[in-house]
Amino acid sequence: MTDISKAGTFKLGDRTVKRLGYGAMQLAGPGVFGPPKDRDAAIAVLREATASGVDHIDTSDFYGPHVTNQIIREALHPYPANLTIVTKISARRGADASWIPAMSPRELTQAVHDNLRNLGLDVIEVVNLRSMHGIHGPAEGSIEPQLDTLAELQRQGLVRHIGLSNVTRKQIAQGRGMVDIVCVQNQYNIAHRQDDALIDELAADGIAYVPFFPLGGFTPLQSSTLADVAQKLGATPMQVALAWLLQRAPNILLIPGTSSVGHLRENLAAAELKLPADAVQVLNGIAGEKAAA
Repeated sequence: MTDISKAGTFKLGDRTVKRLGYGAMQLAGPGVFGPPKDRDAAIAVLREATASGVDHIDTSDFYGPHVTNQIIREALHPYPANLTIVTKISARRGADASWIPAMSPRELTQAVHDNLRNLGLDVIEVVNLRSMHGIHGPAEGSIEPQLDTLAELQRQGLVRHIGLSNVTRKQIAQGRGMVDIVCVQNQYNIAHRQDDALIDELAADGIAYVPFFPLGGFTPLQSSTLADVAQKLGATPMQVALAWLLQRAPNILLIPGTSSVGHLRENLAAAELKLPADAVQVLNGIAGEKAAA
């Protein structure tokens, strides 16, 4: 079995977690909507993840909606003492599977209670506020009212720590001026590197950076350069992409998702893949290739 502790650990709130975790989004149906085709397979993936040492699971009650959290509860409750479950709020799903902003105090409060109920928890370790000023990427706009609501839920003991997702530098600065921010979750991968400088700044302050779509998300990474490096190293392109992220900065926590036990094992094996300096140099050029394409 892969030893994922070889990827190291980092602080997430007041817990220390292994840097290779699991993102639960793909446990829902197509388009992250409705139930999975095989619920037993979804449960098996979660149990395999924790049996393999994963102690950080990222989820949300708007995956499904409700489906993913209910599967997590069925698979893992009562939860291992070392398991850190992180969720995110500020969206809801339309009947047509659309993503709809849900950022009012009432909606955010309801979302936290929905997560607590469906996960079977009394308190959520980390709740990420996902900015919906831009649905498909960060966009400017104040997040003060939303953070005020989360801070109140934190004072009530329902939320232990607060993070931010899909945010700009200005919003991160605003958030850090209001509450203690323990993590930032933005899109970032070997081909999408707009947050390069931000990651280093957060690392200096001991704040975790959790890239979503580390393998490209709904459009999987495709690069002949990545494929060539993977072939030379005897690994898969996705393992190389994950290993690159692990070596990129010590504060990066990975949450690759999958609905397959086989793919889960492949992803976790990236913890033991060390990229030589010449490979890293070649891989660093992929973002430039994508920009020029």
